[in-house]
Amino acid sequence: MTQAEPLIRNVSDTARWVAFYRAEESTRHDPVFRDPFARRLAGERGEQIARSGPFTRKTSWPFIARTYLFDQFIQEQIQQGADMVVNLAAGLDARPYRMALPPTLRWIEVDLPDILDHKEEILRNEKPVCALERVRLDLSDVGVRRELFQNLGRKATQALIVSEGLLTYLTEEEVGALARDLAVNKSFQHWLLDFGSPALVKMLQKRMGAQLSQAPLKFAPENGPEFFVAHGWRLQRAHSVLKAAAQIKRLPPLMRLFALFDSGEFQAKRLWSAACLFERR
Repeated sequence: MTQAEPLIRNVSDTARWVAFYRAEESTRHDPVFRDPFARRLAGERGEQIARSGPFTRKTSWPFIARTYLFDQFIQEQIQQGADMVVNLAAGLDARPYRMALPPTLRWIEVDLPDILDHKEEILRNEKPVCALERVRLDLSDVGVRRELFQNLGRKATQALIVSEGLLTYLTEEEVGALARDLAVNKSFQHWLLDFGSPALVKMLQKRMGAQLSQAPLKFAPENGPEFFVAHGWRLQRAHSVLKAAAQIKRLPPLMRLFALFDSGEFQAKRLWSAACLFERR
């Protein structure tokens, strides 16, 4: 690392940052999940990012709540018959190693070569609990991703698409195109994703704009979950990250009052974020 080099060099570095939060949660006496691999995956850079400023040091709770919610949604979908999970921009997610998953489940990780190479090296002596496959691919390459989606769609009966922490770095045009590419595959029945309101993204841009200069936040549609209807998906269920953080007792004291008055429903002018399960229309 050079003195002039930013801590967050690209979107992949945000995976290191969030992995460190998972590592910290795993060392608590009352963790809501355990990720024994997170500390190694985060590395020194992940810890440096998490400790780089007052805002990052105090804001692990939304990432912990998001991970908890995604775990719950994934388990639920598998119990309801999902036979494949396609994890887009999988980053340093270790769910195929740390969750109780059926050995017959096919889990596909899609991300850039560098981040998957890093993860593969760290986990080279570990064994996944399900059938794991890694696909090194730039999701911005539309032709290649469409070919991948078609191939995977033919191999699944009921696939769950997962994109945790991805959409916020894309434009509305890019998200719409990705949504349409996913929707044309009949076996891609559900899509688990997260995003925030315009008010939340504006606040984060103000507080973290300098740190995220190489990975700016973009996606925050004014119409919230309704954005996806025109692109082939309808909302089945959304769970507020704020309310989840309150339920698992991870909210800072000053935030608890906000949680009491949070309806959980999308409001463009409120600080809202959620884990959202969509179904193919």
